[in-house]
Amino acid sequence: MSELALGKVSSEFRKGIQAGISIGIGYFPIAITFGLLAKTTGLTVSETVLMSLLVFAGASQYISLSLLTLGTGAFEIILTTLIVNIRHFLMSASLNEKCEDEHTPVKMLYSFGITDETFSVAALREGKVSTGFLFGVILMAYSSWVVNSGLGHVIGGSLPRMLQESMSVALYAMFVGLLVPSMKKSVKVVYLAVLAASFNTIFTFTSLLSTGWGIVVATLLSAVIVELVEGVKRKKGGGEFA
Repeated sequence: MSELALGKVSSEFRKGIQAGISIGIGYFPIAITFGLLAKTTGLTVSETVLMSLLVFAGASQYISLSLLTLGTGAFEIILTTLIVNIRHFLMSASLNEKCEDEHTPVKMLYSFGITDETFSVAALREGKVSTGFLFGVILMAYSSWVVNSGLGHVIGGSLPRMLQESMSVALYAMFVGLLVPSMKKSVKVVYLAVLAASFNTIFTFTSLLSTGWGIVVATLLSAVIVELVEGVKRKKGGGEFA
Protein backbone atom coordinates (compact mmCIF):
# COMPACT_ATOMS: atom_id res chain seq x y z
CA MET A 1 0.00 0.00 0.00
CA SER A 2 1.37 3.42 -0.98
CA GLU A 3 2.05 6.21 1.52
CA LEU A 4 -0.82 8.20 0.01
CA ALA A 5 -3.24 5.31 0.52
CA LEU A 6 -1.99 4.75 4.07
CA GLY A 7 -2.46 8.42 4.82
CA LYS A 8 -6.03 8.30 3.55
CA VAL A 9 -6.84 5.22 5.65
CA SER A 10 -5.31 6.87 8.71
CA SER A 11 -7.31 10.04 8.13
CA GLU A 12 -10.57 8.11 7.74
CA PHE A 13 -9.78 6.08 10.85
CA ARG A 14 -9.31 9.25 12.90
CA LYS A 15 -12.60 10.62 11.56
CA GLY A 16 -14.25 7.38 12.60
CA ILE A 17 -12.83 7.66 16.11
CA GLN A 18 -14.12 11.23 16.38
CA ALA A 19 -17.56 10.15 15.18
CA GLY A 20 -17.55 7.22 17.60
CA ILE A 21 -16.78 9.26 20.73
CA SER A 22 -20.44 10.16 21.20
CA ILE A 23 -21.40 6.48 20.95
CA GLY A 24 -18.77 5.55 23.52
CA ILE A 25 -20.10 8.19 25.91
CA GLY A 26 -23.67 7.00 25.33
CA TYR A 27 -22.71 3.39 26.03
CA PHE A 28 -21.11 4.30 29.37
CA PRO A 29 -24.23 4.24 31.62
CA ILE A 30 -25.81 1.27 29.81
CA ALA A 31 -22.63 -0.82 30.00
CA ILE A 32 -22.10 0.12 33.66
CA THR A 33 -25.66 -0.99 34.43
CA PHE A 34 -25.13 -4.23 32.51
CA GLY A 35 -22.04 -4.96 34.59
CA LEU A 36 -23.94 -4.27 37.80
CA LEU A 37 -26.79 -6.56 36.73
CA ALA A 38 -24.37 -9.27 35.64
CA LYS A 39 -22.89 -9.13 39.13
CA THR A 40 -26.31 -9.60 40.75
CA THR A 41 -27.14 -12.40 38.29
CA GLY A 42 -24.11 -14.34 39.50
CA LEU A 43 -21.67 -13.88 36.62
CA THR A 44 -18.01 -13.38 37.44
CA VAL A 45 -16.18 -10.31 36.15
CA SER A 46 -14.36 -12.44 33.56
CA GLU A 47 -17.65 -13.95 32.35
CA THR A 48 -19.19 -10.49 32.13
CA VAL A 49 -16.32 -9.06 30.10
CA LEU A 50 -16.18 -12.18 27.91
CA MET A 51 -19.89 -11.86 27.10
CA SER A 52 -19.40 -8.26 26.04
CA LEU A 53 -16.30 -9.20 24.02
CA LEU A 54 -18.00 -12.03 22.13
CA VAL A 55 -21.62 -10.84 21.90
CA PHE A 56 -21.44 -7.02 21.81
CA ALA A 57 -25.21 -6.59 21.66
CA GLY A 58 -26.81 -4.63 24.49
CA ALA A 59 -30.43 -5.75 24.28
CA SER A 60 -29.44 -9.39 23.75
CA GLN A 61 -27.08 -9.34 26.70
CA TYR A 62 -29.73 -7.83 28.94
CA ILE A 63 -32.25 -10.45 27.82
CA SER A 64 -29.67 -13.18 28.40
CA LEU A 65 -29.23 -12.03 32.00
CA SER A 66 -33.00 -12.17 32.53
CA LEU A 67 -33.22 -15.67 31.03
CA LEU A 68 -30.20 -16.88 33.01
CA THR A 69 -31.88 -15.68 36.19
CA LEU A 70 -34.93 -17.78 35.28
CA GLY A 71 -32.76 -20.84 34.63
CA THR A 72 -33.44 -20.92 30.88
CA GLY A 73 -31.44 -23.35 28.73
CA ALA A 74 -28.65 -22.28 26.36
CA PHE A 75 -30.52 -23.13 23.14
CA GLU A 76 -33.55 -21.08 24.17
CA ILE A 77 -31.33 -18.11 25.04
CA ILE A 78 -29.56 -18.33 21.67
CA LEU A 79 -32.85 -18.56 19.76
CA THR A 80 -34.36 -15.63 21.69
CA THR A 81 -31.37 -13.38 21.06
CA LEU A 82 -31.39 -14.39 17.38
CA ILE A 83 -34.97 -13.13 17.09
CA VAL A 84 -34.08 -9.92 18.92
CA ASN A 85 -31.12 -9.29 16.60
CA ILE A 86 -32.73 -10.34 13.32
CA ARG A 87 -32.88 -6.65 12.33
CA HIS A 88 -29.10 -6.78 11.92
CA PHE A 89 -29.56 -8.68 8.66
CA LEU A 90 -31.42 -5.68 7.23
CA MET A 91 -28.92 -3.18 8.62
CA SER A 92 -26.00 -5.13 7.21
CA ALA A 93 -27.62 -5.44 3.79
CA SER A 94 -28.30 -1.71 3.72
CA LEU A 95 -24.80 -0.79 4.89
CA ASN A 96 -23.22 -3.14 2.35
CA GLU A 97 -24.57 -0.94 -0.45
CA LYS A 98 -23.10 2.17 1.14
CA CYS A 99 -19.64 0.87 2.09
CA GLU A 100 -16.65 0.95 -0.24
CA ASP A 101 -15.60 -2.28 -1.97
CA GLU A 102 -13.57 -4.47 0.35
CA HIS A 103 -12.42 -8.07 0.73
CA THR A 104 -15.02 -10.35 2.32
CA PRO A 105 -12.90 -11.24 5.40
CA VAL A 106 -12.54 -7.52 6.18
CA LYS A 107 -16.31 -6.99 5.85
CA MET A 108 -16.91 -9.98 8.10
CA LEU A 109 -14.61 -8.44 10.69
CA TYR A 110 -16.25 -5.04 10.87
CA SER A 111 -19.78 -6.45 10.50
CA PHE A 112 -19.35 -7.82 14.03
CA GLY A 113 -19.31 -4.23 15.26
CA ILE A 114 -22.58 -3.18 13.65
CA THR A 115 -25.05 -2.00 16.29
CA ASP A 116 -28.02 0.36 16.06
CA GLU A 117 -25.71 3.26 16.93
CA THR A 118 -22.75 2.44 14.70
CA PHE A 119 -25.14 1.74 11.84
CA SER A 120 -26.83 5.12 12.31
CA VAL A 121 -23.52 6.98 12.25
CA ALA A 122 -22.36 5.15 9.12
CA ALA A 123 -25.72 5.38 7.33
CA LEU A 124 -25.95 9.15 7.85
CA ARG A 125 -22.43 9.82 6.56
CA GLU A 126 -22.27 11.59 3.21
CA GLY A 127 -21.18 9.47 0.25
CA LYS A 128 -19.42 6.11 0.49
CA VAL A 129 -18.34 4.85 3.90
CA SER A 130 -14.69 3.83 4.05
CA THR A 131 -13.36 0.78 5.88
CA GLY A 132 -11.06 2.96 7.97
CA PHE A 133 -13.98 5.11 9.12
CA LEU A 134 -16.02 2.08 10.13
CA PHE A 135 -13.18 0.56 12.13
CA GLY A 136 -12.70 3.88 13.93
CA VAL A 137 -16.37 4.15 14.90
CA ILE A 138 -16.58 0.51 15.95
CA LEU A 139 -13.36 0.68 17.98
CA MET A 140 -14.76 3.48 20.15
CA ALA A 141 -18.14 1.79 20.62
CA TYR A 142 -16.69 -1.67 21.26
CA SER A 143 -13.99 -0.57 23.71
CA SER A 144 -16.47 1.55 25.68
CA TRP A 145 -18.97 -1.29 25.95
CA VAL A 146 -16.43 -3.92 27.00
CA VAL A 147 -14.41 -1.79 29.44
CA ASN A 148 -17.46 -0.27 31.13
CA SER A 149 -19.16 -3.67 31.44
CA GLY A 150 -16.20 -4.86 33.48
CA LEU A 151 -16.11 -1.59 35.41
CA GLY A 152 -19.79 -1.93 36.28
CA HIS A 153 -19.18 -5.42 37.67
CA VAL A 154 -16.27 -4.20 39.79
CA ILE A 155 -18.31 -1.25 41.09
CA GLY A 156 -21.20 -3.61 41.82
CA GLY A 157 -18.98 -5.67 44.08
CA SER A 158 -18.48 -2.69 46.38
CA LEU A 159 -22.18 -1.83 46.67
CA PRO A 160 -24.34 -2.94 49.61
CA ARG A 161 -26.10 -6.26 49.02
CA MET A 162 -29.56 -4.70 49.16
CA LEU A 163 -28.63 -2.13 46.50
CA GLN A 164 -27.13 -4.83 44.26
CA GLU A 165 -30.37 -6.82 44.38
CA SER A 166 -32.49 -3.73 43.68
CA MET A 167 -30.51 -3.10 40.48
CA SER A 168 -32.54 -5.83 38.77
CA VAL A 169 -35.28 -3.20 38.39
CA ALA A 170 -33.02 -1.44 35.87
CA LEU A 171 -33.40 -4.41 33.54
CA TYR A 172 -37.16 -3.94 33.25
CA ALA A 173 -36.77 -0.16 33.10
CA MET A 174 -34.49 -0.52 30.08
CA PHE A 175 -36.99 -2.71 28.22
CA VAL A 176 -39.81 -0.30 29.01
CA GLY A 177 -37.62 2.57 27.81
CA LEU A 178 -37.04 0.76 24.51
CA LEU A 179 -40.68 -0.23 24.04
CA VAL A 180 -42.64 2.91 24.92
CA PRO A 181 -41.12 5.26 22.28
CA SER A 182 -41.80 2.63 19.59
CA MET A 183 -45.38 2.19 20.80
CA LYS A 184 -45.93 5.94 20.51
CA LYS A 185 -44.81 5.90 16.87
CA SER A 186 -46.79 2.89 15.67
CA VAL A 187 -50.04 1.16 16.63
CA LYS A 188 -48.56 -2.01 15.13
CA VAL A 189 -45.96 -2.13 17.91
CA VAL A 190 -48.75 -1.78 20.50
CA TYR A 191 -50.56 -4.80 19.03
CA LEU A 192 -47.31 -6.77 18.92
CA ALA A 193 -46.49 -5.96 22.53
CA VAL A 194 -49.99 -6.76 23.83
CA LEU A 195 -50.23 -10.03 21.91
CA ALA A 196 -46.74 -11.17 22.89
CA ALA A 197 -47.38 -10.34 26.55
CA SER A 198 -50.73 -12.15 26.46
CA PHE A 199 -49.32 -15.30 24.87
CA ASN A 200 -46.35 -15.35 27.24
CA THR A 201 -48.67 -14.94 30.25
CA ILE A 202 -50.81 -17.86 29.07
CA PHE A 203 -47.76 -20.07 28.50
CA THR A 204 -46.32 -19.13 31.90
CA PHE A 205 -49.43 -19.66 34.03
CA THR A 206 -50.55 -22.83 32.26
CA SER A 207 -47.00 -24.25 32.26
CA LEU A 208 -47.44 -25.21 28.61
CA LEU A 209 -43.89 -24.10 27.83
CA SER A 210 -40.77 -23.28 29.77
CA THR A 211 -39.95 -19.59 30.27
CA GLY A 212 -37.43 -19.44 27.42
CA TRP A 213 -39.63 -21.24 24.90
CA GLY A 214 -42.63 -19.21 26.06
CA ILE A 215 -40.85 -15.98 25.11
CA VAL A 216 -39.72 -17.37 21.74
CA VAL A 217 -43.12 -18.80 20.76
CA ALA A 218 -45.03 -15.74 22.03
CA THR A 219 -42.80 -13.44 19.98
CA LEU A 220 -43.16 -15.51 16.80
CA LEU A 221 -46.93 -15.99 17.18
CA SER A 222 -47.62 -12.31 17.77
CA ALA A 223 -45.46 -11.30 14.80
CA VAL A 224 -47.19 -13.80 12.47
CA ILE A 225 -50.70 -12.79 13.58
CA VAL A 226 -50.04 -9.05 13.21
CA GLU A 227 -48.49 -9.54 9.76
CA LEU A 228 -51.43 -11.72 8.64
CA VAL A 229 -53.94 -9.11 9.82
CA GLU A 230 -51.97 -6.37 8.10
CA GLY A 231 -51.88 -8.43 4.90
CA VAL A 232 -55.66 -8.89 4.99
CA LYS A 233 -56.15 -5.15 5.55
CA ARG A 234 -53.95 -4.31 2.57
CA LYS A 235 -55.93 -6.66 0.32
CA LYS A 236 -59.18 -5.03 1.41
CA GLY A 237 -57.71 -1.60 0.78
CA GLY A 238 -57.62 -0.67 4.43
CA GLY A 239 -53.93 0.18 4.44
CA GLU A 240 -51.37 -0.75 7.06
CA PHE A 241 -51.21 -0.11 10.79
CA ALA A 242 -50.30 3.49 11.49
